[in-house]
Amino acid sequence: MQDKLTLMIPGPTPVPERVLKALGKHPIGHRSQEFQQIVKRTTELLKWLHQTNGDVLTITGSGTAAMEAAIINTLSQGDKVICGENGKFGERWVKVAKAYGLDVTTIKEDWGKPLDPEKFKSILDKDDEIRAVIITHSETSTGIINDLKAISRHVKAHRNAIIIADCVTSLGACNVPMDEWGIDVIASGSQKGYMMPPGLSFVAMNENAWEASKRSNLPKFYLDLQSYKKSIDKDSNPFTPSVNLYFALEESLSMMKDEGLSSIFNRHKRHMNATQEAMKSMGLDLFAKDGFGSPAITSVEPTGLDAETIRKTVKVNFDILLAGGQDHLKGKIFRIGHLGFVNDRDIITAVAAIESALDQLNELKKPLGTGVATATKILNKQSN
Repeated sequence: MQDKLTLMIPGPTPVPERVLKALGKHPIGHRSQEFQQIVKRTTELLKWLHQTNGDVLTITGSGTAAMEAAIINTLSQGDKVICGENGKFGERWVKVAKAYGLDVTTIKEDWGKPLDPEKFKSILDKDDEIRAVIITHSETSTGIINDLKAISRHVKAHRNAIIIADCVTSLGACNVPMDEWGIDVIASGSQKGYMMPPGLSFVAMNENAWEASKRSNLPKFYLDLQSYKKSIDKDSNPFTPSVNLYFALEESLSMMKDEGLSSIFNRHKRHMNATQEAMKSMGLDLFAKDGFGSPAITSVEPTGLDAETIRKTVKVNFDILLAGGQDHLKGKIFRIGHLGFVNDRDIITAVAAIESALDQLNELKKPLGTGVATATKILNKQSN
């Protein structure tokens, strides 16, 4: 059967029917009072999701646009920054920072290992001139979750630095209390935990970030957050926004509000645990260091097997799309997304498809059904 593809990747993620219906409404004028009310409602819901009293700005663009906006609006050419790099997206922020002439110190870890908060503390303690720490919370390329809370605490002890966090695959999947943790800037994107198609991104800014923005001299126009700040105070946008994606945003955030933050976080944790344990029970190794797997995605390292062959078999036989490895990890890992609009059935189905694919390839190390049984027991136990 065609046209029944199931996305089990870290983005785009599955979109609820309610959100798709909202997306299909006739557009309205983006300067109309009706649209301004939508902007007002979504802004309040975004603050709720970020757990902040600060500003959350909506940009028509990708998560990368949000991160670039965060960097160019708070920093100046030649500023000293620390970038954490333990995956593809950490690498990207190093490239963006260098492209704008920032003085970058990189804290590296091997892909699959978390960033060490104490390494940030060591550098921060020795240099008062550092202006920012830039990290990826959930490193999508490897399935690692970095200790944002601990790193943010070290940044708060510094006199001059702010912390800029890529929370593209963590916001809406795990607890990221912006104000409580003292995070100055958070960037995220619509096609992840928001359960929407790609096209919108979000930048949350606290008072420290706005103070830093007053000193920034990096070039900006479309991504000038001061213009978004002036507009959001009037429930508007500086440029023409993606009107229909705002319809979808309001619907998705309303669904999330109805579910509640703790329930959302618990659901993602259950799905992470079930997926991880199912893979291990089948004799497959996890790529992320134990205890640091992301609630958004599980990376699997099928030692001795071609990960791309497994992905292809799952897609051809079951119309389920898994993510592959990037750069030097291509063919070595595959990644199972359990982010956003994913339920227990999706987890069981994905595990069964992987297990069946391994059996078809004569590479199944454990009795058929072991993975499904493991996932089912965990989901049943943790739902009680």
